[in-house]
Amino acid sequence: MPFIAVGAENSAPIDLYYTDYGSGPPVVLIHGYPLSGAAWEKQVPTLLGAGYRVITYDRRGFGNSAQPGSGYDYDTFASDLNTLMTELDLRDAVLIGHSMGTGEIARYLGTYGSARVNRAVTISTLGPMLLKTDDNPEGLDRSLFEGFLDAAASDRYAYQTTFLNNFFNWPDTRGKRVSEDAYRGNWNLSVSASPIATYECIKTWMTDFRADIPRIDVPLLIIHGSADKVLPYPNTAPRLHEMLPDSQLVTLQDAPHAIPWTHPEEVNGAIMQFIGAPEPAMAR
Repeated sequence: MPFIAVGAENSAPIDLYYTDYGSGPPVVLIHGYPLSGAAWEKQVPTLLGAGYRVITYDRRGFGNSAQPGSGYDYDTFASDLNTLMTELDLRDAVLIGHSMGTGEIARYLGTYGSARVNRAVTISTLGPMLLKTDDNPEGLDRSLFEGFLDAAASDRYAYQTTFLNNFFNWPDTRGKRVSEDAYRGNWNLSVSASPIATYECIKTWMTDFRADIPRIDVPLLIIHGSADKVLPYPNTAPRLHEMLPDSQLVTLQDAPHAIPWTHPEEVNGAIMQFIGAPEPAMAR
């Protein structure tokens, strides 16, 4: 199993698990909460088939990566991504993030710049800022996040059931776009995450990305479901698009938060239209 070391905690290394498939221009897939890089299984074949090199990785605390007791903030997450990009020497990469993964893209580009990045895709975006404050009246009340924290601390297993119900819009997609087996598999993956990471990552949803977003200087595609119950559409995607008017916004009507799984044809089609097929090696 391939790992990249991003730090250490006491006597234990902090390693990120990653997969690296194919050849061609690199695409880095950054998963959402509370899953892992395995969540991209409906995108990986399409990208490989189009001639891209496809890299997924598990965020610290999730999947097969280390589960440290600290480092659950977007400065650290962006540093982890930067280590991956540097260690694999990725150049002209496409960054694609879902949910929490969109925060890595914003903070990475805002902090480290776009020297290694060709373009970016945010799916079910977290930015620009989800928390309601005096200077961000379009956000959500702090009490909502505090309720999530209380639920995760009280009964992490029950919390993940509630979360996945909203993640998939389960009453609407059950047996149609999401099978009972897929739901169960995602629940098993969710509860395998570190209890510390599960709790601490909720706090990161209140991160302010408004200073990062103007520093995004590569073409950006925004894909979002209009019926997203985790990161509500009116509070997220249109606002990000307004801050970056040269970006492209694709709205999937009546679609939930989990669109990489529930609407793969639409998501993959939008991605491929945006990034195109790579040039043949001799032409690059």
